[in-house]
Amino acid sequence: MSALSVGALAVVGLTASGAAAAPTPYTAGKHAAKVCSATTAAHTAVCDAIKLVNDKGVAPASTTPPSTGLTPSGLRDAYKLNGLSAGGRTVAIVDAYGYPNLERDLGVYRSQFGLSACTTANGCLRIINQTGGTSLPRFNAGWAGEQALDVDAVSAAAPDAKIVVVQANSASFADLGTAVVTASKQPGVVAISNSYGGGDASDATYGSYYNHPGIAVTASTGDNGYQGGSYPASSSYTTAVGGTSLVAASNSRGWSESVWSGAGSGCSSYNTALSAAASFDTGCAKRAMADVSAASDPSKGGMAIYYPTSKTASTWAQFGGTSEAAPIIAAVYALSGNTAGYANALPYAHPGSLFDVTSGSNGSCPTTQWCNARTGWDGPTGLGTPNGAGAF
Repeated sequence: MSALSVGALAVVGLTASGAAAAPTPYTAGKHAAKVCSATTAAHTAVCDAIKLVNDKGVAPASTTPPSTGLTPSGLRDAYKLNGLSAGGRTVAIVDAYGYPNLERDLGVYRSQFGLSACTTANGCLRIINQTGGTSLPRFNAGWAGEQALDVDAVSAAAPDAKIVVVQANSASFADLGTAVVTASKQPGVVAISNSYGGGDASDATYGSYYNHPGIAVTASTGDNGYQGGSYPASSSYTTAVGGTSLVAASNSRGWSESVWSGAGSGCSSYNTALSAAASFDTGCAKRAMADVSAASDPSKGGMAIYYPTSKTASTWAQFGGTSEAAPIIAAVYALSGNTAGYANALPYAHPGSLFDVTSGSNGSCPTTQWCNARTGWDGPTGLGTPNGAGAF
C-alpha cells in the first residue's frame, strides 16, 4: 500500500481496480496547488489541503483575506449553523509535524472575523504531541498549512467549540493513528478530524486507531476524484467526508452545491460495509465512501485562511480540498452533541436533514453512483451536506 501521489495542477485518480484514471483538473484554470508534498512511502498519508496560487505557482503574501474566500459567516449561513452552540464540547484535530505559531495565527484568523479568542491561556486551545506531551514535533510547512486550515474551519463552523490539536511525529499511519488514540482520551472530545489519507487499507491492521464509539471520527476522502478506497476514510469506523463546490445563489437557501471534481470516492477492497447504509444502494460490496460532504473546491467555497509560509512568517490565502470538509463536519458533530455509538450511522438515519447534492461528477466509473451525483446517496457527496445539525 502506498500513499496517493498528487500533482500541483491536476490529480490522477485510481479506479477501484487500481488502474489510473484520467487526470482531473482542480479548477478550470491553473490555479491550485497541493499543500503537502506527495509521497510514495508505504503506510504513509498525505494531507488533503489545496491552496489557490497564481500563474507562477505562488500565493502572494497578503495582509487581508482574499475577497473570494469563504468566511465564517458565509459558511454558517450556507449550512444553517447560526444559533447552534458546541456547549463547551471539544473538537480534536490530528495532523503530522509541528507548527510553532499555530496559536498566534489562529488568533489572527479569529480576530479578523470577529470570533472570540481561542487561546491556551483561556482553555479553549491545547496543542500536544502524539502521546499527549508538550514536546512538539519539528516544523513542516505543508502540514502546518493543513493545521491552519483545520483550526480555522472548526473555528468558522463552531466558534464556541474548544480545540485540541494533536501533532504526530510523522505522516506514517502508525504515528497518525497513535495521535488519534491520544485525541480520543482528551477531556471533552466529541469529534476527531483527520484531513489526510493514503491508499486503501484494512481495519484489521489499522482499525484499532480509529475505533472510538461515542466520538465522531471524520476523515477526508481525498482530492483525486473517483479512486477506490482511501484510508482512513475507507475505515468502517470513520465518517467519510467528500467534497462539493459551493456558490452563492438566488434561491431560498441562498447557496447551491454540486460535486467538486476532485472529491474522492469509491469502494474499499477490505473493510465492512456500514450496516446503516444497507438500504441506500451504494453499489459497493464493502465500505462505500463518502457518507456526507462539505465545501472543498478551492475556487468555489474555498476558505480564506491565515497560514504559515515558513517557520516564522504567515499570510492569507484561499484553501480547499476535502481537508476543508472533514473539520467542518467534525465541528457540526460538536454542535449536535449527539455522537453516541458509531457516529457514521447518524446521517443515514436522518438524510432529510441534509442538503442533497444532485449534480456534478468526479470522474468515470463502472457504477454510476460511484462518481456521479444523484438524488440520495452518491460517492462524491454521500448523503449530502449539513442543513443545520439534525443529521449528526
